[in-house]
Amino acid sequence: MVYAIFEIKTDDAGKINKVITEDIVSRQSILTRDSSSLGLKGNFLYLKIEGSEQGIKKAKELAKEQGFKKLDAKKAKKINDKIAEQEDSAASGMGMIFD
Repeated sequence: MVYAIFEIKTDDAGKINKVITEDIVSRQSILTRDSSSLGLKGNFLYLKIEGSEQGIKKAKELAKEQGFKKLDAKKAKKINDKIAEQEDSAASGMGMIFD
């Protein structure tokens, strides 16, 4: 699957729904994270959309209309790695609860 990550000013958080509620985009995997929750400086939200080529293409078009910044491959990988690390940490924590 392909993905795209967008950087959004916290003040523009309300605009996210204009992207993720579009039919084809809404059928993709959608995840948002606050920059501080990822240990990053700044006052941003990161919107990750993962799924089909067609879904990502539409998400990019809509995100551009809203003024969201699409991250380049290097920065997107860095953010994606931090998200994966965070999810792995949460999953292992849940495992300890049920052990």
